[in-house]
Amino acid sequence: MPRVITSNGYQIGYVGAGSGEATPIVFLHGVGSDKSVWHPQLDHFGRSRRAIAFDYPGYGDSDAAADGTTRDDYASAILSAMHDLGIDRAHVCGLSLGGVVAIAMHHADPGRCASLILADTFAVHPEGRAIHDRSLAGSRDLRAMAEARVDMLIAQPADPEIRREVVETMSRIDPAAYRIGAEAVWLADQRDRAHEIRVPTLILVGDQDLVTPVDLSNELLDLIPDARMQVIHGAGHLGNLEKPAEFNAVVEEFLQPLG
Repeated sequence: MPRVITSNGYQIGYVGAGSGEATPIVFLHGVGSDKSVWHPQLDHFGRSRRAIAFDYPGYGDSDAAADGTTRDDYASAILSAMHDLGIDRAHVCGLSLGGVVAIAMHHADPGRCASLILADTFAVHPEGRAIHDRSLAGSRDLRAMAEARVDMLIAQPADPEIRREVVETMSRIDPAAYRIGAEAVWLADQRDRAHEIRVPTLILVGDQDLVTPVDLSNELLDLIPDARMQVIHGAGHLGNLEKPAEFNAVVEEFLQPLG
């Protein structure tokens, strides 16, 4: 898989599709996945623009993350990787942890973010500490945790192929990287940062998301000036995989006037 060496010293894994004059779009994965989960979006958006999905440090094809790596370090690594790939400005679409990182990217360098698409995510999670602690305990056996959690992550009844993909992807994650990612997402409190967002923002959430329920997206909607929100019916926490046609259509409609 392609990797790019960033100014932070990390080699960051990525996969891309497409080209063209339209503003590129960047995809950021959740704590229990990697860049591979964005294949329905790369296939779709690569037809009209450059589309790239990244791994965070420690995930997928990226170098291992150093102890103490934070969500801001993830944001810095992705911004650096974008620069090294010649992407000075992009629409940034992040799901769950990816949404947390997208908000951190905007805080670090708002001029690099043409817009934000924040899917199944939050500014602060009221049960974040408890989820974090359970995640750390489960990280000793990620396959077992994936099997135990998958039916909470995706709406029921689940497509067996999507269920298998979610389990296999989570099972591949290095446990140390997963623990760093769990801290980055579940202990986040970015309410002040969300309130500072001044770029066009789309908030997406599945109506059956049990992990980051609709109320947390409503909170983001209240925090971010002029944001818009769309609920994806029949989707759980992973709407981009569960309902890719609906997910892509809503994002496409949002991007059309923005270029």
